[in-house]
Amino acid sequence: MISPDTPPVSERLRAELGQPSDVGKLYSSPGSHVWRVLLGETPAVVKQFLGDGADARFDRETTALHAAAAVEPPLVPELLGSEPDDHVVVLEHLETAKNPPSLVTFTDALARLHALGSTAKPDLPDAVHIRQSDVDAFVGLCTKLWITVPDDAAAELAALVERLAAAPRTALLHGDPCYGNVLSVGGRAYFVDFEQASLGDGAAELSYLRAGFPTCGLCPTLSDVEIRQAEAVYRDGWRGAGGSGEPGSVIDHCVAWALRGDALVQRSERGRRDQLARLVTENWSWGPHTARERLTRRLGVVASLAGGTATGRLAATVRQKVSAL
Repeated sequence: MISPDTPPVSERLRAELGQPSDVGKLYSSPGSHVWRVLLGETPAVVKQFLGDGADARFDRETTALHAAAAVEPPLVPELLGSEPDDHVVVLEHLETAKNPPSLVTFTDALARLHALGSTAKPDLPDAVHIRQSDVDAFVGLCTKLWITVPDDAAAELAALVERLAAAPRTALLHGDPCYGNVLSVGGRAYFVDFEQASLGDGAAELSYLRAGFPTCGLCPTLSDVEIRQAEAVYRDGWRGAGGSGEPGSVIDHCVAWALRGDALVQRSERGRRDQLARLVTENWSWGPHTARERLTRRLGVVASLAGGTATGRLAATVRQKVSAL
């Protein structure tokens, strides 16, 4: 979405931060407008949340930024000011490198961000890692593909829903840790766009490495060696930053991402329809990947990681059927 020409900087923010000048519009998601601007002599970024849920997204972003403000080395841009009535935040402008941070740098920063859920204890809503409706939609997909879900697989999926619902909420989850939201600044990783932030199980986002970054337009393919190294860095970073207990099961969350049809579409399209049912007759693209490519990749991960379980065997069967569509 292209932003309007003029950022909504209130009189109060102008008095505190300076008059806006040298305004440049930046591309943003449909839920916000973003500008690059000089406030007095200070380069800044102005972001305004729009549409349904703007209040909640503003609150999540500012709460997460406040929680991370004191971390050294920094993980987020400084929050220079905000205007709740207008759903506006003013952030430090970061001079970013062209390429994203390395995988190890990213996962170390992700661990330190997650640990804030244990140390700073921000007032954020709980994450919902999977719903029974996700399982029901996956079973519906199986039915459309003429696959009978075995009783032991159904029992495992029901247990997964209960297990993830009971998982400790000890991590500050970013909610969308994609490369566009993770910037390389001076060799370090900085996170931006916290409007989906929540408290949950850190393994939900650690599993992005294996599940192919499921909420992201770009889905990088990583080698097993790279993933194992990054997972070890994450766990060391989590413990070193004061994370409480141990992160949960990456395998559980890889299964959850494979079941979530909303992880096949961009954020603006989520919660509107059964995407798994749609996939049987449509094969839409998001970024360089089609929906069926995304799903077959995730099912392949589950079949590999959980191959000795009924869920793993079911994933392999569904993957074969989807690949043949």
